[in-house]
Amino acid sequence: MALEQTGRFAELFRRCHPDLVLDVVEVVSEGDRHVGPLSRIGGKGAFTRTADRRLLAGEVDMAIACAKDVPGPHDREPGIAVGAVLPREDVRDVLVLPAGHPPATLADLPRGSRVGTSAPRRAALLKALYPALLPVPIRGNADSRLARLDSGALGVDAMIAALAGLGRLGLTGRVSEVLDPARWLPASGAGIVVIEHRGDDKATRDLLAPLTDAPTHALLDAERAALAALGGGCLTAASVHASLDPRTALLTVRAAVLDPGGAGALRATASGAADRAADLGREAGERLLRDGAARWLDGRP
Repeated sequence: MALEQTGRFAELFRRCHPDLVLDVVEVVSEGDRHVGPLSRIGGKGAFTRTADRRLLAGEVDMAIACAKDVPGPHDREPGIAVGAVLPREDVRDVLVLPAGHPPATLADLPRGSRVGTSAPRRAALLKALYPALLPVPIRGNADSRLARLDSGALGVDAMIAALAGLGRLGLTGRVSEVLDPARWLPASGAGIVVIEHRGDDKATRDLLAPLTDAPTHALLDAERAALAALGGGCLTAASVHASLDPRTALLTVRAAVLDPGGAGALRATASGAADRAADLGREAGERLLRDGAARWLDGRP
């Protein structure tokens, strides 16, 4: 998936800057190598830490990542800035079943079915919405997880995946159910690819600026500001989703912190002009804190 994202970015970059040479350097993250829980190797930072080091050392000038895998600014090494934000894709999660399994929904699965996911948000949603099902931690990239699901080696009966990720790989045919985002709350940064650079690298920043989709950048600013206000970590079961009304330019941030035990959720909403995206996100996050969200931010019920 990372290579597909890189290829898509490279095409945009070369179209915008046809006279420049773009060298692609493949970086294998700690998150890709590790097979256990992400919390043991620093949570979300596992997917960016290696690229961050190479970026800050000047070995590469840009790094590409899924926005939902990028840690918040409160728990990341300083000196890295977002230079380009690509247009948002689908934010929804989906149910994937082993190859050959008849189509089914989460509600159809037998009691006690094991559903694979590495995300605390998804695990909390499963416990709240489908208490008869059992969330099971899984690791690996999308291709390897699908292959192990089909062979039975993944140790689960089904798994939850991001629709955007499957779409990038041309695997939407594996979707058994698309989960309604009104109930199955999406991840912050879902469906967004970002390109980062060293904060003091003005030349690269100027090269990346024309590639940015401004509405998506505003949505991402709002979502990341809410997470920063919460100060949550890799165990936090949280959702922040921003939307922009194209007719009124009204940006709305919907944020929630979920009980890891599945008992419920605290929710907050903030709306306003798109040029106040970060302020609106921060407002939603602060409302959740005032309502008592802190008790769930460390992953404990």
